[in-house]
Amino acid sequence: MDVIYIYTQYRLWQGAMKSTPDRRTRKRLATRQSISDAATLLFFERGFDQVTVDEIAEAADVGRMTVFNHFPRKEDMFFDREQEIHDVAFEVVRTRGAGISPIDALRLLAHHIVGEQHPFIPLFNGTGRFVETAMASEALKARARQMRDDFIRALAVVLAEAVQRPADDPHAHLAAGMIASTWSVAFGEAQKVFDRVGDAGEAKRTFLALIDRGCTGTVAALAGTVYA
Repeated sequence: MDVIYIYTQYRLWQGAMKSTPDRRTRKRLATRQSISDAATLLFFERGFDQVTVDEIAEAADVGRMTVFNHFPRKEDMFFDREQEIHDVAFEVVRTRGAGISPIDALRLLAHHIVGEQHPFIPLFNGTGRFVETAMASEALKARARQMRDDFIRALAVVLAEAVQRPADDPHAHLAAGMIASTWSVAFGEAQKVFDRVGDAGEAKRTFLALIDRGCTGTVAALAGTVYA
């Protein structure tokens, strides 16, 4: 259920730019968002595999090449916050407070997501359509797996850098893999709770309990290293 993790992460940080961009950048971002919105609506209505790039371009009132200028692949219009997701997770590790381990910094991020309760974070109601659309497409599932693997590799490098270890440190890669698996399982199981009982509060409690337990296991596995 990696798509749930990806979706919630990008929704958390949507619109969280720290500075006001110039007019050209604002126009570029507005065009990109318009394309993404048009694509998402079509994907939800008809399914990802049934929608063409030409139809997306028409719905967004832009040319086909404009679509590709913003999104090299159709899958990128569905998972349109990938780099932002990476940046947020990496920044949490890099800017963690004194005495906070890299693993605990990412655990606290989960609690931040739940505690903020922003209106644009539908944990967990609101994710169903997104997940259903992704699960119905082999292309989207393959892209989600690739994104997960890319994220683990990149997170491992950031974890190693954060504690002054070489980028190929196997302990960093173990930590990154366990953290990513913890988040993926936590979201998947919490979504099941919401689907079963319709209670977002219970789903959030399930999510945080699994995050905490998974992080405890990761710390135990990394005991004696600088990552724990």
